[in-house]
Amino acid sequence: MAMEVVSSSKDGADTSPVKDGENIQTQLQEEYLRSMEQLEEGQLVEGSVIQVTSDQVFVDVGYKSEGKIPISEFSEIPNIGDIVPVILIAKENKHGEVIVSKQKADAKIFWKNLRKAHQEHGMVEGIVEKQVKGGFDVNLGSGVHAFLPISQSDVQKVDKPEKILNMKIKAYVERLHSDGKINIVINRRKYMEEDLERKRNEFFDVTPIGSDINGIVKSFTSFGAFIDLGGFDGLLHINDMSWGHVTRPKDFVKKGQEIRLKVIRIDRQDKRINLSLKHFTDDPWVHFEEKYHVNDIVKGKVTKLTEFGAFIELEEGIEGLAHISEFSWVKKIQKPQDLLKPNDVVECMILGYDLQAGRVSLGLKQVQENPWDTIIEKYPAGTRVTRKVVKITGAGAFIELDSGIDGFLHVDDISWTKKVKNPASELTVGQDAEVMVISIDKENRNIKLGIKQLSDDPWKNFNDMYKPGSPVEGEVSSVTDFGIFIKIPGGIEGLIHKTNLVENREDDPDEVIKKYKAGDKVKAVVLEVQSDKQKVAFSIRDYQKKVQREDISRYMAGEETSGSTYTLGAILKSKNDSEPQDAEKTP
Repeated sequence: MAMEVVSSSKDGADTSPVKDGENIQTQLQEEYLRSMEQLEEGQLVEGSVIQVTSDQVFVDVGYKSEGKIPISEFSEIPNIGDIVPVILIAKENKHGEVIVSKQKADAKIFWKNLRKAHQEHGMVEGIVEKQVKGGFDVNLGSGVHAFLPISQSDVQKVDKPEKILNMKIKAYVERLHSDGKINIVINRRKYMEEDLERKRNEFFDVTPIGSDINGIVKSFTSFGAFIDLGGFDGLLHINDMSWGHVTRPKDFVKKGQEIRLKVIRIDRQDKRINLSLKHFTDDPWVHFEEKYHVNDIVKGKVTKLTEFGAFIELEEGIEGLAHISEFSWVKKIQKPQDLLKPNDVVECMILGYDLQAGRVSLGLKQVQENPWDTIIEKYPAGTRVTRKVVKITGAGAFIELDSGIDGFLHVDDISWTKKVKNPASELTVGQDAEVMVISIDKENRNIKLGIKQLSDDPWKNFNDMYKPGSPVEGEVSSVTDFGIFIKIPGGIEGLIHKTNLVENREDDPDEVIKKYKAGDKVKAVVLEVQSDKQKVAFSIRDYQKKVQREDISRYMAGEETSGSTYTLGAILKSKNDSEPQDAEKTP
């Protein structure tokens, strides 16, 4: 049984009943005719995909027949039900078909959007197809190409243009002229800068300090690595890579690596973001006093050598300095490299620390016995040893007693009697020399050695045996303008001044001195002895007087004076010559 639809007039009167099917069909036909009358050829309309074949796409644009579009006009094959914009070419051809074009619709939409982007600072997309003079040719789609100047192609200087080729980019439309010849210029750099600023501000708004974020290692510098946080960079400083010693950033992160980081500082004004790897763990200095104490002996790895010492890592983040003065008890280390090299594992003692400054003082020598503590017991004064000469100076020679401990032999302690002016004339480096330990000053680390102390002091013996007036016999060792030096048995050398060479006043001392030469045998008497200064003076003149007096005594005693070259007359004459004459006497 057919259903009836009752309609009523505006005043409430019922109209005559009609069958529901006939009424709906009539209404649909009227609505369809009205919609078709509104469509105009060339108009942009929307069609619904109702069928897709291997070469055609059928769309319903609300007319009595469907429009057919070559599938080649689609960049992607549509699905049934998709809405597709098309241009109505003809409502009906000779076959009664609706003619539509998606390609023309795309072009119309494209230009509409392009003009809007130019006017409203909107973004457009395109593919960089090739490099041209001064920039790049960019395909914006719909057969439209734009020029991208190389200076506006990136936020950084483009050293390798080929890297941008085939890249899909976003940009702003800087210039748009379509009258006659199409001229479109786009700016990617400006878009990138604004997009970067937008992303950075968004990051600042939503990311508090202490947040954990992901980033990709972008590039390296000497002081760290830049991390890409999504179009803008953060800095991972070398000091924030590890609590320990970092020499090369590349040892901790690799270019292109995605890493987890902690935000430790944000400076919105300067647009800086500091990141950290080490802050995922506690600062080891917080627990330092729980693990380390002064005088503890610990092991560490040498990380760096400087002219003043070595840095030694006790653990990651705990690094101390061993000053060069703390390297050895006995050796004077000139360069740390003479004893250590990087990566050496060494034992050292904690001498002190400063938690606030993050400093530890270390000592290497403190883990070894100090040989100076037992040096006096090992080498008491008077000890005789034979050791090697290691160094000669103008003042003496250094002789090694033990490894790293040298004693000093002063030039005055080489010989009792010989005046040594140059130690190198008596000693050579590497020579074994017998010496005696004279004294040890442990506090000042000074050891005095001597060679002459190995034998008795001849000056003391001389002083005991020879008094002034004692006769001696010696050999001329040298002749000078002021006298001659003679050496007597025992190695004692003394001076006979030229005034003590002559017997008679009329003799010229300068002429007399010329009669002597080295090697001559002479007899003299001792005038003066200064054993503390190792000086002795002799006199030939006094010796001759002594002989004369002895001859006169023997003569007066009736003894023969055989062997004497003097006669009594000569003795008396010499005596008279030596006595002062009275100027007032008359002959």
